[in-house]
Amino acid sequence: MGSPFTVARMSCVTGAAFRIKGRRRCAIFHARFNLAGRWNRVISNKRWTNRHVGRHRRAMMLLALIGLIATPPTGGAAADRPRAEHPVTLAFRARRPARRYSVTVPIGKPRPAVPLPRIEGPDDNRLPLVVIDAGHGGHDPGAISPHNGRREKDVTLAIARAIRDELLASRRVRVALTRDDDRFLVLEERYGIARRLKADLFISVHADAAENSEAHGASVYTLSEVASDREAARLAARENKANIINGVDLGAHGDAVSSILIDLTQRETMNASAEFARLLQREASDEMAFRTTAHRFASFVVLKAPDTPSVLFETGFLSNKGDAAFLASASGRKKVARGVREAVQIHFARRLAAE
Repeated sequence: MGSPFTVARMSCVTGAAFRIKGRRRCAIFHARFNLAGRWNRVISNKRWTNRHVGRHRRAMMLLALIGLIATPPTGGAAADRPRAEHPVTLAFRARRPARRYSVTVPIGKPRPAVPLPRIEGPDDNRLPLVVIDAGHGGHDPGAISPHNGRREKDVTLAIARAIRDELLASRRVRVALTRDDDRFLVLEERYGIARRLKADLFISVHADAAENSEAHGASVYTLSEVASDREAARLAARENKANIINGVDLGAHGDAVSSILIDLTQRETMNASAEFARLLQREASDEMAFRTTAHRFASFVVLKAPDTPSVLFETGFLSNKGDAAFLASASGRKKVARGVREAVQIHFARRLAAE
């Protein structure tokens, strides 16, 4: 038997002492136990008698002691100790991985640079080069006129071609178009073409749209880190939403030196751009209508070239019935082109005289 006392079966029903008809009875538990295998006794919720109080007390104390040993602690320092874990789990966690794993994802080859467009005009590198950018294109239609359904990408391409023809007819400059068909170029690629060609002037042609159908007239934007008004900021956000502005790579220069060089170069470029913008408004006013405040400032991505004077030419509002008809007509586009030609010729004549 091993032990003089073995518990054959125990079931406890939690309760409390209570009085029935003035007598105290106990309804705490039922226990059946075997003592040394000689006799069995069932203790129930009957009233205790003095006859077996000693035996019952010893049995109760022994059962309570067994319960304390079997029950885990619920508080104190023992409760704060971490629970013992299986030895296999501890051994697994103790082992360091035999090798480190890495995941390789193919990203493909970098896309080649956009092919440079053909430079048209006299074969003389001493002549200044003007790069004309027709806004939008491809899957990006730009603004759409509610009056004649013309898309901005088609209108700007037609105007860019008209400006090119007028400039080439003067035989005083060379000309290149960023796109001469219906293709999409990201914003950095547009002024990047001008920088790679070492252009002397960059003109980005657009046609605006507004909720107010009465808004009309052309405007010229030059670079400014702070937009001149809310409308300029709204337009800049709309034009810039497709791309992120990239910095200029200055090779081995540190960040501090690069920032200074970019700032100095860009300040000079911004001054030249602002001068051409005022000149364009003055010379083209005889050919087309301009807004009251025609020269505006915005942080357009296409104006970010630090070493190329750049303007964004909003030729009119496609949302205005008069402007939409003017820009859709061949005569209207020719007037726009003549105004740009006069401004370009005076701009380079001034620069030549200043050298």
